[in-house]
Amino acid sequence: MNSLLGIARRSAWNRRSTLVWVVVSLALATALLWTLERLRHDIRTSFSQSVSGVDLIVGARSSPVQLMLFSVFHLGSVPQTMSMDSVRALSQHRSVSWVVPLSLGDSHRGFPVLGTTPNYFQHFAYGDKQPLQLQQGQVFAGTLDGLYEAVIGAEVARQWGYGLGQNITLAHGLHDHDHDHDPAHENAADKADDHADKPFKVVGILAPTGTPVDRTVHVSLQALEALHLDWAGGTPLPGGQIPANMARKFNLEPLEVTAALVGLKSRAAVFNVQRFVNVYEAEALMGVMPGVALGELWSVLGMGENALLAVSALVALVSVVSLMAVVLAGLNERRRELAVLRAVGAGPRHVLGLLTLEGLWVTSAGVFAGLLLAQGGMLLATPWLQNALGIRLQMAAPLPSQLALAACVLLAGMLASLGPAWRAYRLSLADGLSPRV
Repeated sequence: MNSLLGIARRSAWNRRSTLVWVVVSLALATALLWTLERLRHDIRTSFSQSVSGVDLIVGARSSPVQLMLFSVFHLGSVPQTMSMDSVRALSQHRSVSWVVPLSLGDSHRGFPVLGTTPNYFQHFAYGDKQPLQLQQGQVFAGTLDGLYEAVIGAEVARQWGYGLGQNITLAHGLHDHDHDHDPAHENAADKADDHADKPFKVVGILAPTGTPVDRTVHVSLQALEALHLDWAGGTPLPGGQIPANMARKFNLEPLEVTAALVGLKSRAAVFNVQRFVNVYEAEALMGVMPGVALGELWSVLGMGENALLAVSALVALVSVVSLMAVVLAGLNERRRELAVLRAVGAGPRHVLGLLTLEGLWVTSAGVFAGLLLAQGGMLLATPWLQNALGIRLQMAAPLPSQLALAACVLLAGMLASLGPAWRAYRLSLADGLSPRV
């Protein structure tokens, strides 16, 4: 068996100029399957670990997935708002332990700005109920004295090099300021939309979490109200600019927010509180359980995931078929070689095993090269995915599903070699020594 393996390896190496392209196609197909499976798993893990310990997300009645995506992941369009009166009524429910209002809609150089209360840093958790930790500084005070204070995520601080005490300005609306990464253009973007008259001081930097929190600027609800005192209909009032210090003299309690995170005294009461929210008479509200909303999201995305996996499998199948075609095409040229092997004592089963092992060698080389290509590509792409999409690929041990896909490619390659091997098996010694023209 060992001698047969050696002969198969040397035979494949002698025909490397032809088989190298088969190896390349198998490597690309394997890398595609391996990467898609890791990406699918890590995206789901990243989403599921982005919020923990929150029993309900409450907002204006819309799509559950849309409400969760915008309030937790800051993706999509701004849904309808809910009144603070409804937030207060919800907090007075006997089964509710805490309520944290959220207000979104502004941005800072492409990063979303979240208006909330200091309780957000106490109750919001991620992963396995891990609380938010400050890497530096402290949370904003949430008072008039500390009106223009901001707590930034780890990615915001890293990307822009921010430190404690640095002043930042916010922009009205959700803008993409990627071109501002060039320092020469830092002050050139959307000057008309910037709240440059009311700068914020960075008082805290959160430790990395691997969630959308890393890409968020956190300020108080009162601060957002102060920013928009001299705005109406999404545009600044002409000649009505209110200085930053003067804003403290106004009533800055918000009238409405985007959504609210709700924690219950007992998980058993979740359906009772959800029913209270869904039939609330003052305005049309909706209570969403994060796990259920994520399940709906995966059901929608599942078809796309399966389609991508099917396309990748088709690419792998084409590569395997090309292996069979190359071996079959070269079989006529090798009939005399195989006949010589038969003449020196190799039996038909040895010929069958030889061609099968050659296919296995080629397939193994393609799969191994594909795994190296996939791992290297993911290593290089991880910083970009983290910066652009907030997705962190885990450079961890291979998933069982990834290993199963690689094994399937290996098995398919071996099975594809059986066709040419069976044909060679049936060639007679006389036919090999005197091939027909």
